[in-house]
Amino acid sequence: ASEAEIREENRKVRRLQIVVDLVASVLRQSEMPFEEASELVASTRQFALRLFPKKAGTYDLIYQPRFQRLLAEKYKLN
Repeated sequence: ASEAEIREENRKVRRLQIVVDLVASVLRQSEMPFEEASELVASTRQFALRLFPKKAGTYDLIYQPRFQRLLAEKYKLN
């Protein structure tokens, strides 16, 4: 991979991390209904897959459990 490709990949990773952190923060701090929160999580996944189209499995391993935990804690799901 060229240096430009590596820089672009790093930029996309940072962008995704910022969005994920922001969404997690909004979920923790807001009083939105569960359905809205679920839609926000689904939109975050779609955003990630637009940045990294072939990495759905990676997203599901790294970020999905974090969001599921957050939703479970906030909305008392079990």
